[in-house]
Amino acid sequence: MHTDVTGIILIGGKSIRMGENKALMKLGSKTVIERMVDIVQPLFSNIILISNTPEEYKFLQLPIFCDAYKYRGPLAGIHSALLHSKTEKNFIISCDIPLMSPEMINYLITYKTDKPVTICEAAGYIQPLAGVYNKSIFSQAEKYLDDFEIENSDKPENEKKKCRLHSFLDRIEIELLHPESLDFYSDNLFFNMNSPEDYNKILNLNWD
Repeated sequence: MHTDVTGIILIGGKSIRMGENKALMKLGSKTVIERMVDIVQPLFSNIILISNTPEEYKFLQLPIFCDAYKYRGPLAGIHSALLHSKTEKNFIISCDIPLMSPEMINYLITYKTDKPVTICEAAGYIQPLAGVYNKSIFSQAEKYLDDFEIENSDKPENEKKKCRLHSFLDRIEIELLHPESLDFYSDNLFFNMNSPEDYNKILNLNWD
């Protein structure tokens, strides 16, 4: 168990593509968020959740924090995670990656690098929502979000452009891993459950 790394689950926003709260949808006998907690809990002595509807997740009996920048996407969740974490090193994962494995998490955490962010390029995409984030990027994330707010301050909410995590990562140093050759690797580890079609693809796996 890692005592010097905090495990952090981003529960996410409005689940518009799914049409309902994907974190509370069932995979077998448990909800998606319960599955995610099951994945990270054996690995970390400290776990926190990031959600703008914390009352929905009190049943998990874990510390829950809201975004300081509401509804600004995953970067706002990462900012909040780094704000509230008590460790320099943090493993941050979105709740909609329910096929992630402990082996992949440990690989990311233990990879030796002096860069502040460690993520994978896998399954055809850069995967920023399952990676290691150091507190040292907190001030950069806050400035990026502040600049975004200033740039969009005179626009109606429905006209504000999205605050893009990938654009922020382009501005900082990252360690980009290519894990395909690892014995335990599968593209499914990074399967992102965003739509009803995605949900149906994994619904009938052997969850219990």
